[in-house]
Amino acid sequence: MQTVSITPKWQVHIPVAIRRQLGLSKPIKADIFVEGKKIVMQPKRSKIFKLEGALKKIKPTKRINIDRVRDYIDYSQL
Repeated sequence: MQTVSITPKWQVHIPVAIRRQLGLSKPIKADIFVEGKKIVMQPKRSKIFKLEGALKKIKPTKRINIDRVRDYIDYSQL
């Protein structure tokens, strides 16, 4: 357990050791809530992780030759 200061603007610095323990390397958003008489902060999961597995159900219908990708683009609406 480490002691931190709360600034006059109600900001809290998260110590390096705790950031490393959680694998935090850049600023993130966090959920904060009260549990009994404790303040609990949890790193918020990135929205991209919510999409995990969403594309597994989609099967390609036709292979596209990437060298001829311009042949597959509809230019009539440009």
